[in-house]
Amino acid sequence: MTGTSAPPAGFSPSLADRLAPTAPGATAVVTATVRGTRHSISCHGHPSASPGTPAGPRTVFELGSVTKTMTALLLAQMCMRGEVRLEDPITEYLPSHARPRHAEADRITLLHLATHTSGLPRLPANLYPVALPRWTTAPYAGYTPDHLLSAATRIRPRPAPGTRVRYSNFGVGLLGRLLAEAASETYEHLLATRICAPLALADTTVVPPPPDIGQTPKTGPADLAVGHRHGRPMPPMSMPGLPGAGAVRSCAQDLLRYLDAHLHPSATPLAAALHEVRQPRLAKPSDGDRIALVWNVRTFPDHDLYFHCGGTSGFTAFVGFSPQAETGLAALANTAPSLRSNFVQAAYCLLTSLVGEASDDRSAHRTLDPVVQTPAAFSTQPPKNGQTSALRAPHFTP
Repeated sequence: MTGTSAPPAGFSPSLADRLAPTAPGATAVVTATVRGTRHSISCHGHPSASPGTPAGPRTVFELGSVTKTMTALLLAQMCMRGEVRLEDPITEYLPSHARPRHAEADRITLLHLATHTSGLPRLPANLYPVALPRWTTAPYAGYTPDHLLSAATRIRPRPAPGTRVRYSNFGVGLLGRLLAEAASETYEHLLATRICAPLALADTTVVPPPPDIGQTPKTGPADLAVGHRHGRPMPPMSMPGLPGAGAVRSCAQDLLRYLDAHLHPSATPLAAALHEVRQPRLAKPSDGDRIALVWNVRTFPDHDLYFHCGGTSGFTAFVGFSPQAETGLAALANTAPSLRSNFVQAAYCLLTSLVGEASDDRSAHRTLDPVVQTPAAFSTQPPKNGQTSALRAPHFTP
């Protein structure tokens, strides 16, 4: 499959079965893999704890911070259309009543927001009073667009913009709002028309499902997975004030298309934006990794590895790809991140194994599983201290 063509009808459960033990409490795990022209979807379990239809290619999961990669692509697309520029200050797109009171905020640009160098904190200060009563279940549900604009008036970057990488849900959530302001649209409509429609992501949306999804009959071909935290069902995530930071839901079938678009941009209507979003913008002095527009970039002698993870109160997600190896992986589980889970690390290690198999320079040859075309014996354990950087798993940053 390339561009927006349909994925294969069949899929193997092998990869999802292998990742499932790394996500305790999940009732469903799915993966989507791209290796050149070879594509596969694997599924494990059921969308909820109740027996029924097995998880499939169109079972919908919350993506958490993987949403940020779509916000970045939206930024790149709007730059290519001349609607915004990376160097534009955030004050250019904020409504007049939401302009920051501190002059330092004038130095923050859209690029700073997309590279976590804005100097903004992880979360806006006015979110905590709203979120604390439902911190483990629905922390963002009561945080509205008006709350975000109120937080914008109090922006005072620390440290100065462009001087330090500081992961910020606030920053990328604000970026999504500014792009919507620039286009005079809602973030939801922008994502649907500018990203999902051109890439044929039919089941990818920001709109939350009904709160009682466990009892609601299906209204279409896509199943809604029920999130879990420590084995307990969780309500759907709602992020009305910060949708660009983590509100997107998607499925393995759509993420297969999404990965394929990043690996084969010229086969899509968003070729220029997909090339732009992959350009590294800065290097982190702490570990040498680079940051593109939102994407983390890890460089090896013969390839680059782009990756991002995400988590909500009931789901965990990982997406990564290597352009040079033409290899990509998406892995989704319907359980929240926890100290007992190493799902993200295991998915990252699996991606490095897939990329290694695709590399002509890899010296050690592994036996391939003929069904899913992936190493038959990859480790689901995170790398130990002192292992090669090729298996240096990412820290979890939801």
